[in-house]
Amino acid sequence: MADVHIGLIGAGNISETHAAAAGAIEGVRIAAVCGRTREKAERLAVRCGAAAYSDLERFLQHVPLDLVVIGSPSGLHAEQGIAAARRGLHVLVEKPIDVSTAGADRLIAEAARAGVTLGVIFQDRMKPGVARLKAIVDSGRLGTPILVSARVRWHRPPEYYAASTWRGTQALDGGGALMNQAVHTVDLLLWLFGPVRRVFGKVATRLHAIQVEDTAVAALEFASGALGTIEAATSAYPGYPRRLELTGSEGTVMLDGDRLVAADLRKPPTDLVVESASAASVAASSPVVADASAHRAVLEDFLAAIARGTAPCCDGPQGRQSVEVIEAIYRASRANQPVELEVVDNSPGGVVNASAP
Repeated sequence: MADVHIGLIGAGNISETHAAAAGAIEGVRIAAVCGRTREKAERLAVRCGAAAYSDLERFLQHVPLDLVVIGSPSGLHAEQGIAAARRGLHVLVEKPIDVSTAGADRLIAEAARAGVTLGVIFQDRMKPGVARLKAIVDSGRLGTPILVSARVRWHRPPEYYAASTWRGTQALDGGGALMNQAVHTVDLLLWLFGPVRRVFGKVATRLHAIQVEDTAVAALEFASGALGTIEAATSAYPGYPRRLELTGSEGTVMLDGDRLVAADLRKPPTDLVVESASAASVAASSPVVADASAHRAVLEDFLAAIARGTAPCCDGPQGRQSVEVIEAIYRASRANQPVELEVVDNSPGGVVNASAP
C-alpha cells in the first residue's frame, strides 16, 4: 500500500514507538494523533507533522485517514476500536486487545460487520529468535508437546504506577503483571503449543499499592495434553529477562529474552542459529521500547494483510485467546480451584472459552 495515512490513538510511550515504526516505512505517514491529554497529543503530533486532537470523534473525522493504531489505556481499546471500525477504518490495537473477552468480542464483531481488518500488536512474534523457535515447533522437530515453563520476573518501580492515572487500575489496566506484561508470553505459549483446556493459578499484590496483581503463578493444561507453568511479576527486583523453555518428545528448546539460547533436538535443522543468553533486558525493568523494528514488522504485515485481503499475523480472534486464558487464571485464583476451558478450533492456535469451574 502506498500513501497510507495513519491515525494514532494515544500519545504516550507506546504511541511514540508506533510513530517510530510507521516513520520507518516508505509511503506511510502519521496524519493525526489523538490523546486524552491535549499537550501530549500536540507534542507527538508536532514531531510527526500531524494534526492533534483530544476529542476522539473529531479525530476520526480527519481526512485523509486509512487506519488507526491504538496505544491508549487497555480498558479503552474495544470502545475506541469499535468507533474507528464504524468509520470504515482498519484497526491495529496494542496488546491486550481489551481487558475483557466481552470487550474483545464486541470489537471483533464490529470489525467483521464493517468489513475492516483488525490486528493485535504482539511484536514478539516478529523477533528473529522467536521466529526460529516457531519454525522448530511447526516443523515437527520438537515432537509431541510435553512441557513448557515460562518466567516473566520483571520489575516496575512504584513511580511507574504512581505517575499514571490508569496503570494498576482494574478499570483501565484490567489486571497487572499478567494482563499488562506477561500477556506477550501467554500469547507465545498459545501460538507455540496451541489452546489451553484447564488452568489453576494464584495472583497477589505483594509490593505495589495498586488494585491489580504484581505477582502471579499458574499451571496450565494444554488441549494437546502438554503441561505448563507461568510465573509473572512486576515485583521481582531488579528484573530479569523473560525465560521460556519448551520440551517435546524430540528435545527441548529455550528462549532467553528474545534469543533462542538452546535447541537440544534429536534432529536439529542444519541452519540452526543459537545465541548466547541475554545479559540484561530493557523490558525487564522499563516500559520503554528500545527497538521499534519488531513493531515496524507488525505494521508492515498489517498493511500487507489489508492489501491482500488476508488475516494479519495476529488477528482479533487470536488476540482474544491470551485475554481469556488470563481471565481464567484470575477466576481460578478467586475460586481457589481449577477453571475448565472449552476449546474451539480456530486455527492457528484455536480459541478458548472459559466455562464454570
